[in-house]
Parts: sequence; C-alpha cells; structure tokens
Amino acid sequence: MQQVTGMVWVLTVLGIVGLLVFDFFFHVRRAHVPRLREAAAWTAAYVSIAVLFGVGVWVFGGSTMGAEYFAGYVTEEALSVDNLFVFLLLLSSFKVPRADQQKVLLFGIVVSLLARTGFILLGAALINSFAWIFYIFGLILLVTAGNLLRGKSEEEETPDNVVIRLARRFLRTSDTYDGDKLFTVVDGRRVLTPMLLVMVAIGGTDILFALDSIPAIFGLTQNVYLVFTATAFSLLGLRQLYFLIDGLLDRLVYLSYGLAAILALIGVKLVLHALHENNVPFVNEGEPVDVVEIPTALSLALIVGLLVITVVASLLSPRGRARTYVSAARRHATEFLDIETDAAYCDEIYHRLLVEEANLRSLPARHRERIRREEDLMELLNRAHREHEDRVADGRCYVPSTT
Repeated sequence: MQQVTGMVWVLTVLGIVGLLVFDFFFHVRRAHVPRLREAAAWTAAYVSIAVLFGVGVWVFGGSTMGAEYFAGYVTEEALSVDNLFVFLLLLSSFKVPRADQQKVLLFGIVVSLLARTGFILLGAALINSFAWIFYIFGLILLVTAGNLLRGKSEEEETPDNVVIRLARRFLRTSDTYDGDKLFTVVDGRRVLTPMLLVMVAIGGTDILFALDSIPAIFGLTQNVYLVFTATAFSLLGLRQLYFLIDGLLDRLVYLSYGLAAILALIGVKLVLHALHENNVPFVNEGEPVDVVEIPTALSLALIVGLLVITVVASLLSPRGRARTYVSAARRHATEFLDIETDAAYCDEIYHRLLVEEANLRSLPARHRERIRREEDLMELLNRAHREHEDRVADGRCYVPSTT
C-alpha cells in the first residue's frame, strides 16, 4: 500500500482546519436559522469536496486505496446520519433555539474530530502491536449490530449522562439562555448558561459514537491516513446535513436495520481478517487460518446497496410517513410553546405546524386513529392553538397565511 508523505499529512490537516475555521466565521459566528437552500448548497459542497478528495486518492494512490477510502467514507457518513437522531433529541431536550443550534453542532464536530483522532492513533498502535485486536473490533461491531436490531428504549436515549448531572450539581447554571453566550450574569453572579451544558452533552455523546465508528472503519482499511480523512470528511458536512434532512430524520424508520447489517458485515470481515492473520495460541494452535476474506470492492458495493435499500424502503413506507408527520408536528408545537422567542420565527413555526396537521389528516384512517390515541400529542397541539389565539388577541403575532 502506498505510503503517505509527511507533507501530504500536513497539507491535509491544514485543509481540514481551514474548513472548520471558514465554517465558524462565515456561517456559525452569526446566529441564524439556515434555510433549506443554504443547507442543501453547503451539504452538496462538502460532499463534493469529500468525493473529489476520494478521486484524488484513487488517481494518486491506486484503486485499492480509492475503494478503501470510499467504503470508509460512506460507512462513516451513514453512521453520522444515525447520530443526528441523538443530536435532535439533545437539542430538543435542552430547548436550544434554532438559530443557536449551529454553534452547538460545530462544537460537537470539533470535539468529535479530536476524540476520533485520538482513537484512530490508539487503534493504529494496537493493530501494529497486537494482531488479536481485530477479534475485539469485530466483536464490538457484532454486538453493536445486535443492539441496533434490538432497538433503543426511551430511557437509553435520555440525554442526561453523568457529566451533565455532575455539572448541574456542582456548577452554577442558569435556567435560561442568553443568546449563544456560554456565561451570563444572574443576580450579580457569573454563571453557566444551558448552552455550555448542551455543548458538553453533544461532545460527550460524540466520544461514545467514536467507540463504534472507529472499529468499523478499521475493518475496511488499516491505512491511518484513509481512516483519518474518511472520518474527518464525514464529520465536516454534518452540521449542514442536520438542517437539510431535519424533517426527514424520523422518516428513516429502517435505517437502524441497514446500519446493523453494515456493521455486522464489517464485523465478520474483521473476524475473517483476524483468522487470516491469527497468532492467538488457543485458535488453530497459534497458526493463521486459511479463510476467504471479503474484498474491499465487494464491501463497498454491499454497503452502498444496503443503504440504498434501507433509505428507499423507509421513504416508501406509510409507517415512515406517519412517523415523520407526527414528529414534525410535535417538534414545531414544542418550539412554538417553549423554545423560540422571536415573534416572526414563531409565526413561521406555527404555519409549519398547520401544514403538518394537514399532513396528519391526509394519512390513512388506521394511522389517524392511532395518532388520536396519543393523548400527550393531542394536548400539546391544543396548547399550541390556544397559545396562538392568546398571542393574536394580545397583538404579539400575526395570523399566518394558510395558502
């Protein structure tokens, strides 16, 4: 496998840092709500950069390196989309205003990149020193695939880890946001805002995600440069992707099954590679096992195929459509009632809520009946309508157009 020079490493790291700095100063520094066109344009830009980089790897490093990079990038991007579900849960739980969510996400991406770089270096050192580590990585991915198939309970998804509990217990924190500031003054005392807490939550969650994603990509390539670049490029466009597919996240009802199949595939690939390189005394008396390994090109084709089937099945699923409308209505009602304070944006949110309620009424009868039985959702929607009537009566907002 072709070696990567130190100069290439330096230029690559500088380029990635430059993209992060550009993202902060030109997009995140000024708090605003990204529109669909903006999110789509920048998502396309970052994906194009990643693809062009992969083409360069293919041209200068050969087809094997190119295939390994694209397999790693597609896998990490798919895992990143799955991570967005948890980001959405965190941002909703902490009631982060929409305009300030970009800064939180960019902070999470930087923390994740730093953490994953550390895990990549550690993983590379373990692989170079201990061939049996492939067995461990393979087992981690197979267990993770099983957990994805089992599904997650609401308790497991609660975004309240030990770091957040300790911070709330021992640090002075305010109950309200002060724009996107990390600190504010309450009763003459300098205290933390919830913005810092949610950044800690996002960063801590990203570190946990790395425990699954790094073994996955090492199962596709052991070239540290490819592991690092595929991971970095999958993270760089994550902020824009969040705002682009926000409304579609809940519709990907079968994504966990596709990811489980991909992780199981890579887990099997790692175990087969471990058997091929075996030096563990209690396996085949410490001798390599003659097994067939899964080629990288086949891995790439299977990964892409599984993702396409998963996404298409999710988008065509009536269950996915119903889940999308319910989640969107719940989110818009919550934003309107408890999160957003800007009057103009509240009006826009209320208009979106009316659209989502119309979508709910367009669903088949069995889905409408099940939704009506969700008492908490019905109460939330009724509260939003009552609050809107009060705001109109007080002159605090406009009546949104229904056309």
